[in-house]
Amino acid sequence: MFTLAEVASLNDIQPTYRILKPWWDVFMDYLAVVMLMVAIFAGTMQLTKDQVVCLPVLQSTVNSKVQPDTSGKADFTTVETTTGQGEEASMRTVSFESTTVRPDIFLSGATSSQYQSTESGQELKKEQKDSSGRKTNLDFQQYIFINQMCYHLALPWYSKYFPYLVLIHTIILIVSSNFWFKYPKTCSKIEHFVSILGKCFESPWTTKALSETACEDSEENKQRLTGAQSLPKYVSTSSDEGSPSASTPMITKSGFKFSADKPMIEIPSVTILDKKDGEQAKALFEKVRKFRAHVEDSDLIYKLYVGQTVIKTVKFIFILCYTANFVNTISFEHICNPKVEHLIGYTQFECTHNMAYMLKKLLISYISLICVYGFICLYTLFWLVRIPLKEYSFEKVREESSFSDIPDVKNDFAFLLHMVDQYDQLYSKRFGVFLSEVSENKLRGISLNHEWTYEKLRQHVSRNAQDKQELHLFMLSGVPDAVFDLTDLDVLKLELIPEAKITAKISQMTNLQELHLYHCPAKVEQTAFSFLRDHLRCLHVKFTDVAEIPAWVYLLKTLRELYLIGNLNSENNKMIGLESLRELRHLKILHVKSNLTKIPPNITDVAPHLTKLVIHNDGTKLVVLNSLKKMTNVAELELQNCELERIPHAIFSLSNLQELDLKSNSIRTIEEIISFQHLKRLTCLKLWHNKIVSIPSSITHIKNLESLYLSNNKLETLPAAVFSLQKLRCLDVSFNSIAVIPVEIGLLQNLQHFHITGNKVDVLPKQLFKCVKLRTLSLGQNCITSIPDKVSQLLQLTYLELKGNCLDRLPVTLGQCQLLRKSGLVVEDHLFDALPSEVKEVLNQDTSIPFANGI
Repeated sequence: MFTLAEVASLNDIQPTYRILKPWWDVFMDYLAVVMLMVAIFAGTMQLTKDQVVCLPVLQSTVNSKVQPDTSGKADFTTVETTTGQGEEASMRTVSFESTTVRPDIFLSGATSSQYQSTESGQELKKEQKDSSGRKTNLDFQQYIFINQMCYHLALPWYSKYFPYLVLIHTIILIVSSNFWFKYPKTCSKIEHFVSILGKCFESPWTTKALSETACEDSEENKQRLTGAQSLPKYVSTSSDEGSPSASTPMITKSGFKFSADKPMIEIPSVTILDKKDGEQAKALFEKVRKFRAHVEDSDLIYKLYVGQTVIKTVKFIFILCYTANFVNTISFEHICNPKVEHLIGYTQFECTHNMAYMLKKLLISYISLICVYGFICLYTLFWLVRIPLKEYSFEKVREESSFSDIPDVKNDFAFLLHMVDQYDQLYSKRFGVFLSEVSENKLRGISLNHEWTYEKLRQHVSRNAQDKQELHLFMLSGVPDAVFDLTDLDVLKLELIPEAKITAKISQMTNLQELHLYHCPAKVEQTAFSFLRDHLRCLHVKFTDVAEIPAWVYLLKTLRELYLIGNLNSENNKMIGLESLRELRHLKILHVKSNLTKIPPNITDVAPHLTKLVIHNDGTKLVVLNSLKKMTNVAELELQNCELERIPHAIFSLSNLQELDLKSNSIRTIEEIISFQHLKRLTCLKLWHNKIVSIPSSITHIKNLESLYLSNNKLETLPAAVFSLQKLRCLDVSFNSIAVIPVEIGLLQNLQHFHITGNKVDVLPKQLFKCVKLRTLSLGQNCITSIPDKVSQLLQLTYLELKGNCLDRLPVTLGQCQLLRKSGLVVEDHLFDALPSEVKEVLNQDTSIPFANGI
């Protein structure tokens, strides 16, 4: 037989699950334990003391066939039958002293006739003499037999099986109450939820966040109380007074609700969060985020709880209906007709059930308990349908704290929080802290400042190509406060920092003039914006969507250089408009790297004072260029990788244009080049990385051209017209298919940089060396077999590239090029080693003249 503890273990749950047990579940668990005790007590009593005692019903007739023997005394034994488990029986005998009777002697008809005349008188006389009761003719074994027979025939079945039924019903109710804790698909979620909830409740970050909220509320209340006393009656003291408009792109402090009749006097102390606690809190934020995504998709826990409540209610109704009918069937006396007269000699017996009164009281107690249990089940059902348990709102928490962004939750997540509220609402309040992005950002800020100290940031400061102090921060949770203590910083780069916040402390960085925001929609405080508006000169913004460009960027009145890198076209090929650039009155350089099909119309807002415009496309064809005509002051124009097939006519209207770069397009012909004669200030023309096959003779009309870049095209010849450009100082025709350098090259007396690398040249004309101002000469990767000795005439030569040719030797006259050194001589090692030692010695000498290659 199992013990009460073993049965009660079915009702046991993990101690941590108690927070999911509302009062009604706890009460029903206690009721189930009491019902268990009733069942086990009744079962124990039945096993040990349940018995039926039966006596035959004697007929007092004159023709009785039984004559007792008065010759002596005998022992009458009544047999008590004790019922056992599974209707087995054990026997217990109780002896009584009485007058001896021989129950095994039956009187024959002949002998009985002798006593007929005196039978009545003798029987009456015997009853007067015998005070021990009426005599029967049953022996010991017959009593045992009849008691067992009558136990099973006379007693109602409910009297025999009541303890077992109570036990079975109670076990079913216990299982139904806790099945949602045991079912695998819900148990794992509940276990995870309880674990996270406990950690959130005990986390030092929760205490710190709520303490800071209380502190902020106290300070806000004090300010409002002070202000309310000094303001006239018609002035509103609402938290919205004096707040900036919604369109202002600055960080504003949200108002807090205040009750004047209950001012906060004590400000709670703010706990200090160490690094370990911060890491644990960050891990909790991630766990909560993943758990929410996992649980909100399903309502299995809710359905299972509703289902088990319905089962318990139906079970209660069923038990109550059939149990109430059996209360009156339990009685102390029973009449038994076993139909075994041929074995015993009697047809009817009167039996007593000694457990009847006890069972009846236990049954009434059980019915009372089950009624209370059922009413609680009905209340649970009412609670389940009274409010939408698959939705949970943190509205009260949002009102009481500064975390107004705590989202509402649904499905199983909402149901679990409703259950927790029945235990203690403080749990859900603390849990809500880990659902707030504001709270998470605060935590990140604290952890960030712990990790990125001033000393660590100072180690990451470097000097860039412009010899400026630069700090590059990559993939951080925010901007460390110590950054603003680097007062000598010139360039600040923030990359992939989604929660970047620029505080008023940036006003300490008086040297800061250049800011890079790469996928970093930074927010700035009002004081910080004022500083940036007056001091920032160069801004780089890299984005995926134009909405990532901070709104305050368009208000930087003193900004001189703006670099925009990102997508400015939507999927349907419609232009995504930038906001107005009208406020950027001092903007001089605008660099746009995107996928434009036309020049953004807002660029014309800065057209009057824009001096340099750069558009780098990703291969998208730039079709509409009419906006260029308004940029009359543009001196430098770059249209790279825009799939242009011809030189745009709008360019010819830019009278102040000095440099034009059309790199990496699809230009095949440049017949329009004659129109460049109207651009009197054009000095640099870059048509490299195109598909140009020839240079028209009209190029001679660009009289002021100083630099011509035609590398990486499909040129096969250089026309003589090119060499009529007397002001030409740089000519780059590298990586074409040119086989001959025309002798007219000697006419370019001002030529300083000549690049013809990667062609098919095999002979160098002597006239080339008449360009005595040459400083850079690139002849690599050709078919040149020899270098004339006249190379010594190039006294200003500092860079000479000869590698990749068919040279056998180098001229010894290289030593007469006074400015040429080994570092500026690009040639195979064996050719250099073959030079005379005195020439190598000259080339190995140090020089203080810097090297320049002109590209």
